[in-house]
Amino acid sequence: MPVLNDISTRAPKELDKQQTKEETEHLVKELNELQNLLYAESKHSILVILQGMDASGKDGAIKKVLGQLNPQGVMVTSFKTPTEVELKHDFLWRVHLNVPPKGMIGVFNRSHYEDVLITRVHKWCDDATAEKIAGNFHGLLNAILTSGDGLKCETGFHVITVTDEYVLLNRFQMETKAQSHNGKCDYQEFEKGKYKIPGFYFDISRFYGKILD
Repeated sequence: MPVLNDISTRAPKELDKQQTKEETEHLVKELNELQNLLYAESKHSILVILQGMDASGKDGAIKKVLGQLNPQGVMVTSFKTPTEVELKHDFLWRVHLNVPPKGMIGVFNRSHYEDVLITRVHKWCDDATAEKIAGNFHGLLNAILTSGDGLKCETGFHVITVTDEYVLLNRFQMETKAQSHNGKCDYQEFEKGKYKIPGFYFDISRFYGKILD
């Protein structure tokens, strides 16, 4: 697996700026068509997470790429200094509120994972509180892992939002081929033969219980 320190942040020397602009315009048109299908079907959602230092191009990427899509189907969230209300809740509370519903594209301008580190850097909390936040984050993952084995719907991993599904998959470094809904569960299907299992089931009844019952 590549190490971030080994990857240059500069554009390749052979990059043609004009050609890149033309290719981007073509891809944006394709994204527009796919967004219409995503919105019309309303079976899946997409979460785009942009992470980078100030002036690294996050806002530019949102404006030049996602800004060309239908704004009714795009949600952009910037996680800034926690508000008084947000500080009264668990640090993942504001993240769950902004997860895109099915049919929508959501954009996090800065990763929600920063909350594990940035609160300590900016002295928004003391070290003890920061360690508690980090513990809660890992505790969430451990709670998901111990809630089942994910091999069938009846023993699916219990999650609060679809975001938690991808947090777990990223931790395992597993890529999904397709996502589907089966009763009270989301099913993340893997490419055939890529892993020892065909996919994972995630029990979402805790979040959607009132709708599904």
